[in-house]
Amino acid sequence: MPEHPTRPFRLGVAGPVGTGKSTVLATLCRELSAELSMAVVTNDIYTDEDARLLRAAEVLPVERIKAVETGACPHTAIRDDITANLLAVEDLESTFAPLELVVVESGGDNLTATFSPGLVDAQIFCLDVAGGGDVARKGGPGIERADLLLINKTDLAPYVEVDVDRMVSDAVAVRDGFPVLALSRNDPASIVRLSDWVRQVVAGYRAGRHVAHDPGPMAPHTHAHP
Repeated sequence: MPEHPTRPFRLGVAGPVGTGKSTVLATLCRELSAELSMAVVTNDIYTDEDARLLRAAEVLPVERIKAVETGACPHTAIRDDITANLLAVEDLESTFAPLELVVVESGGDNLTATFSPGLVDAQIFCLDVAGGGDVARKGGPGIERADLLLINKTDLAPYVEVDVDRMVSDAVAVRDGFPVLALSRNDPASIVRLSDWVRQVVAGYRAGRHVAHDPGPMAPHTHAHP
């Protein structure tokens, strides 16, 4: 059993562009910041837009939200070379000690993006119904083995002709017991379930029961340049 930790719990949130990762972060900050001392690191390729949106939403004091500009594919900064993110996280942890929860939002990436276990202790992978009802069953390391899979924006399902129950059951079928949660910012009950999941993993971490696992790297690939 791991020893009781001496640093805050670090939670990663990854997923493709437009799946609602920033909204998930804002929701968690609103729901949990009154009871947990929190900070956030966002990732974008060339901007700090996600950080600015969170600051404008006033979900945390602005100085507790840091931006990392990756300058390359988002997965490189959360998986291949985590230095920039790790420095941002450690700076927040030093400045605002004692923190209890640091959330790291990946830049929008593809279905195979995962965090290095050297950066985060647990990770959420975010899909949304507008991406298609068949996405969950296609699998991939994030979909299959992230600590939690979110199927977001369920309130949009009637408008994009997606069966949420089928999408959830497809996700459950490929996840080998890892939890799946259907979420909408307009559904208070689903927000409570998400918040309770985070509370549970933070409590397990504090008690020395949480063991970080690695969902696995994305498939080998190259970036061709003309």
